[in-house]
Amino acid sequence: MQLPTDIADRLRTLDQPSIVQAWHSLDDQGQQRLLQQMRSIEWSLVSECLSLSKPGDPVPQAASLSWLHQARSPQALLMGSSSNQVLPCDALRTGRHALSRGAIGAILLAGGQGTRLRAHGPKGCYPIGPVSKASLYEILCGKLLAVARRYGRDVPLAVMTSCATDDDTRQYFENHSFFGLNSHNVFFFCQQEVPVLHATDKQFMLETPDHIAMAPDGHGGMLTSLAHRGGLDWFVSKGVEQLVSFQVDNPLIEPLSAEFLGYHLLSKAEMTTQVVRKENPRERVGVVVERDRTFQIVEYSDLPHSIADERLSNGCLRFSCGSIAVHCFDISFMIRMSHNRSALPFHVVHKAVPLLLSNGTIQVPENPNALKFERFIFDLLPQAQRVSVVEVDRNNCFAPLKNPLGSQSDGPEHVQRSMLAKARAMMESAGVHVDDGIPIEIDCAHILDVDDIPHFIAPGTRMTAPTVVGRSIPISITVSETFHKTQGN
Repeated sequence: MQLPTDIADRLRTLDQPSIVQAWHSLDDQGQQRLLQQMRSIEWSLVSECLSLSKPGDPVPQAASLSWLHQARSPQALLMGSSSNQVLPCDALRTGRHALSRGAIGAILLAGGQGTRLRAHGPKGCYPIGPVSKASLYEILCGKLLAVARRYGRDVPLAVMTSCATDDDTRQYFENHSFFGLNSHNVFFFCQQEVPVLHATDKQFMLETPDHIAMAPDGHGGMLTSLAHRGGLDWFVSKGVEQLVSFQVDNPLIEPLSAEFLGYHLLSKAEMTTQVVRKENPRERVGVVVERDRTFQIVEYSDLPHSIADERLSNGCLRFSCGSIAVHCFDISFMIRMSHNRSALPFHVVHKAVPLLLSNGTIQVPENPNALKFERFIFDLLPQAQRVSVVEVDRNNCFAPLKNPLGSQSDGPEHVQRSMLAKARAMMESAGVHVDDGIPIEIDCAHILDVDDIPHFIAPGTRMTAPTVVGRSIPISITVSETFHKTQGN
């Protein structure tokens, strides 16, 4: 079969002879599969990506960051601090009111696979609960369910998947009855993909002889895909006025904190972002910076070590606001940005991608050999007319799951350790003692914060067995009249 004229012309215009050669080496079935894929490609995105790296050019480098010498860390609102321009009590009242009106929607970015964790399927299916073995999906959806129980209004949720995770994610939600959420208030949408290019000749790479290697367009693709699939209109129909986006790999995250939402609303911000205090200059998180009242996030991989290491006279890092990928947007701002094609440009990312050789074998490179193209949702920061930055407690809100067991950081054991520490601290705040070495987990679907704990365990309780608080209380837990009596005081 001859390559259809329109596809052949497009490949010729984009200077992609390798795909034409691959076409002629396939049988009829292989040609049909490759043609079907090429018919589904968004070619305008391909043209945009290719324009970033022309054949013969060296591998793209990060744009010059010399302007950072005139930038600084922004003044952040600190959760719970009475020194804020906006008082915590006012923020809490405002955020609670918004939640009780059903004005808040959520976007869960869940396109990633568990390959880096050496697991199969969507990353959100990974069992991370230290006692319950609950998945990331169950824990994060549980947080939305607890908010709905507290305020009497559902939080509409949009879940962004990728081509690799879409079917499995939808099926996982159905198999688990949407984790107690109202299925009519859950909206799935799939992010776009763009071809992967060889780093040297900028040719499309093949995953198999009849399939072009593709990669998701990054978390910034959320806006375009959501708008294209009708998701923004769906949120508006639900009465949503503000949207909070967050990633699937952080079970400690508190995206719907009433205080956080209150700061966003009272600041009249079009976009608000959560940060943690960065103490290690080499920590793999982007930093929020401000220059001339314009805010943006610089990825850790783009931040030169000489700048990342700079400290102020008080010993703090010069750029200390580490982004944890939790953002709140005014929905009118999102709608306006969805019509602005230049608001979220592509970034070139150099990655190691398995390469199909001419003899049909797969070569797994040790070093980056390919170019991927991604959008970053935080590129909306400079577009916002007003921005707010809120600093949250790392111990309460940040434990990303990135690496497999045995890694030096961000592995399952590190995340579970943080979850156990947070649960223990919550129990102690509620007047409940947990014996040393006893793993305690919080059931996020029933316990939103410390105020909910007395509904399940009375103050003065001593916990002596592993427990998921909010589900059931083992009979091995002994209840004393007071905490002090159990200590023999």
